[in-house]
Amino acid sequence: MNRRSFLTLTASTGCSAVLMADPAVNKVGEFSTNKKKDKYIPKELSRDIIVIGGGLGGCATALAACRNGLNVIMTEETDWIGGQVSQQGVPPDENPWIETHGAPASYIDFRNRVRAYYKRNYPLTADALNRKNLNPGDGSVSRICHEPKVAVSVLIEMLAPYMSSGRLTILCNYKAKSAEMDGDEVKAVQMVNLRNGENLVLSAPYFVDATECGDLLPLTKTEYVTGSESKSQTKELHAAEKADPKNNQAFTVCFAMDYQPETNNMIDRPKDYDFWSNYIPKLTPEWSGKLLDLTDSDPSTLKPRKMGFRPDGKSTDPLFNLWNYRKIINKNNFVKGTYNGDITIVNWPQNDYLLGNLIDVSDEEFQKNVRSAKQLNLSLFYWLQTSAPRTDGGLGWPGLRLREDVMGTKDGMAKHPYIRESRRIKALFTILEEHVGAENRKLVAGETEGKKAIEFYDSVGIGYYHIDLHPSTKGNNYIDIDSLPFQIPLGALLPQRVNNLLPANKNIGTTHITNGCYRLHPIEWSIGEAVGMLISFAKIKKISLKAVRERKESLSEFQEFIRNQGLETHWRT
Repeated sequence: MNRRSFLTLTASTGCSAVLMADPAVNKVGEFSTNKKKDKYIPKELSRDIIVIGGGLGGCATALAACRNGLNVIMTEETDWIGGQVSQQGVPPDENPWIETHGAPASYIDFRNRVRAYYKRNYPLTADALNRKNLNPGDGSVSRICHEPKVAVSVLIEMLAPYMSSGRLTILCNYKAKSAEMDGDEVKAVQMVNLRNGENLVLSAPYFVDATECGDLLPLTKTEYVTGSESKSQTKELHAAEKADPKNNQAFTVCFAMDYQPETNNMIDRPKDYDFWSNYIPKLTPEWSGKLLDLTDSDPSTLKPRKMGFRPDGKSTDPLFNLWNYRKIINKNNFVKGTYNGDITIVNWPQNDYLLGNLIDVSDEEFQKNVRSAKQLNLSLFYWLQTSAPRTDGGLGWPGLRLREDVMGTKDGMAKHPYIRESRRIKALFTILEEHVGAENRKLVAGETEGKKAIEFYDSVGIGYYHIDLHPSTKGNNYIDIDSLPFQIPLGALLPQRVNNLLPANKNIGTTHITNGCYRLHPIEWSIGEAVGMLISFAKIKKISLKAVRERKESLSEFQEFIRNQGLETHWRT
């Protein structure tokens, strides 16, 4: 890579939430250029840490590092930070104890700030205003279903002191393009501005891959795994008989909608509607029938499961009402007249995209699959407007309306696909089903010991979610099995070979199976915060990242260091 210094630089991010600039800028908007070739010369910025990816893991890394005195640049591919909770439109999936414990203090702070944001800025009813654990949408998936834009605002609020002091620079609309290596060390990463094509070189002693797909791993030639491992490789109870690196969980492009009962909001018939309205997923065990239907496969039993759908708020008992699943605004929580109806996000079995991968494919293939997933969304939305069975015997709800403003896009779709499965580093330690899976744990540890997940001596965080694998691109139906409250081992955050690159998203040392319980919001946050603190600690102690784990005294001191800053390393008994 050609690395050149530069005289002046704008680091304006294009973030819709806030405009951020690098403190070293002399003139905002001025770039050095090569007039002979009329091309921008790559420019360079250097910090203590470069965090590529502004999702929850990236934000938590930046918070932890800045809190401990380091200077950070965090980049983001879209114009919204927050990853799955914002740009992907996924309300938090959390553990049952989240209101009191089971996540870092900073994540609990994020949740509290979301509630405070609504109480400070929205016309809530007296009941909602006085509700300690306010759930703005009352969606059944989460105790804190809220709007994506609120998540962005709260994260900016948490990061604002470090941005103001110059300790943190956030660069939105930047994507990693290439990397410069020196043996087992990453020296620099070249970024491209997705809006104007300009290049920027970022250098640092430490790099963090907090991207949604593990983008830095192939660029830095960091060894990684994709797809599903085989039973012979991992000895996992639910592993596949044959490994398949292309067998990834489906991705989903989420979208938001509300309901105007007196208005006809019918969209044009989508161009791919004939295909999607007749599409039957080819899965083993087999799917329940057509994808666009109110019957799907029950994740636990894989038997056909009927669901209800009513956007008018009336009951569909005894059937589960999909409308309420990821509802982010419950109009009844707000002063009468604030909302005409509820707002919900569609991240359902009906819009999981199974016909293509986003991992290790060309940019053209990536975009083609995203466009196709959006056609699936439009087809599902049109089907809901025209053909969804109603309890009164009628068909369709033409008052349904796409909410482009909720997602911050022109088409009403999320800014980025919801990625359930990333590239995963080949780590010093790989988390297996036998460590955290309830059934597998009993098989290897016995009935008594198997009631708890394995204790990791190098724990740097905790988490819990059941092992939840959505149908896959190579024809596997759900794998939805019990897990046990688990720990995050430091060894799973350390690549086997590369010394100064750490993962801070779904790209840690899990398997296809265990990724299913380590990919959720508070766990990603925990991973990111542990990574930011690991780099801070290693820099303070002047030792390598791997030496923190290798040296017993250093590990013990590091665990005390993170506990003192609000990270839990063990579950409360």
